[in-house]
Amino acid sequence: MTMARTHNSVFDRRESDVRSYCRSFDTTFTKAKGSTLTDADGREYTDFLSGCSSLNYGHNDPDMKAALIEHITGDGIAHALDMYTDEKAAFLEAFERLVLKPRGMDHKVMMVGPTGTNAVEAALKLARKTTGRKNVIAFTNGFHGMTLGALAATANAGKRKGSGDVSLNDITRMPYERSLGDMDTLAILDAMLSNPSSGVDAPAAFLVELIQGEGGLNAASPEWVRGIAELARKHGAKLIVDDIQAGIGRSGSFFSFDEMGIEPDMITLAKSLSGFGLPFAIALIRPEDDVWKPAEHNGTFRGNTHAFVTARVALEKFWADDSFKSEIAEKAKVLTESLQRIADRIPGAYLKGRGMMQGVDVTSGELAEKICAEAFRNGLIIETSGGDDEVVKVLAPLTTPMEQFKAGLATLEAATETCTASHTIAAE
Repeated sequence: MTMARTHNSVFDRRESDVRSYCRSFDTTFTKAKGSTLTDADGREYTDFLSGCSSLNYGHNDPDMKAALIEHITGDGIAHALDMYTDEKAAFLEAFERLVLKPRGMDHKVMMVGPTGTNAVEAALKLARKTTGRKNVIAFTNGFHGMTLGALAATANAGKRKGSGDVSLNDITRMPYERSLGDMDTLAILDAMLSNPSSGVDAPAAFLVELIQGEGGLNAASPEWVRGIAELARKHGAKLIVDDIQAGIGRSGSFFSFDEMGIEPDMITLAKSLSGFGLPFAIALIRPEDDVWKPAEHNGTFRGNTHAFVTARVALEKFWADDSFKSEIAEKAKVLTESLQRIADRIPGAYLKGRGMMQGVDVTSGELAEKICAEAFRNGLIIETSGGDDEVVKVLAPLTTPMEQFKAGLATLEAATETCTASHTIAAE
């Protein structure tokens, strides 16, 4: 296959070796619309990565684009620190009307720096500030960001090594649901926190993803989630749900905890919050926990005014009623059926995740990488996750037309068939 990018390009000469996704998708992209990316050779690819769930509504949604162009051409505010603007007011009113009030939530919206890790840092700081405690309970296979506080709560050894020799402290790692087989991880956690000689300090917070995106699509059951919420209350800790990747419709509803019978003390959101791929992150916090002094936590780019424009449009377009949620459920069913066919081809393979955040654990990082590479050769962009990159992970835009969605899944199934045949021959 002809690649649009030549080696010894400016990317090789000047871009840091820390770059990663481009190593799997070695071509130069020039255009994107909906669920389709086009490279410099004019070749089209179906996007099953969605900016790692930053493009849940696809590329260049026409209504968001039109609103943003109108804002810019009308000399609308581009940057305002945290000053009052009409676009910030419009976003907050839409978020209050369409997200918070229907759920009976009274959370305040804290504008943080532009990425998810900034929201996690803010939530950790606030939990420690309000409780007077340092320790935070995080979970095996969790991923929460790359700045030092969030990285301390991140489990992946490779990511943690990026900190060099800096200590990553004040975190106690506990087992996620089903991470110890049939053992009751809630009982283990309760026993450790109830025993004054366990060596586990009283926690300021529990920090948890209800679907572990980078950790391999481990999805917590509603029973386990309610158990975690009860333990947080019992032990005087704040419950922080990291919905950065699993939120904004990816799990099937706006929040991953919808209809689970809990209301977290804090929720972190980013990625698809802007709706348009623009940097935008927030932390939702209960009013009684909003004890910040002015500028006690700040950042030059807290609150992206252009993102306020597109985020408002996204809320009004997709979350004014349940029609979008129903579309997600229909596609999720198609996804489950397709992934089950893939799993049936591979001994020991099984499905993981829920909603439009699903994948197949193919039991081998090598095989998962081969499947994704073969899919890319055939026009599908898809990646892996998990501790050993053993999960083939589908993060298609939620707005992908059904015909294109099914075609992309067919490409993935064909890639699996090709790779499992060669993998079996190599093993023999």
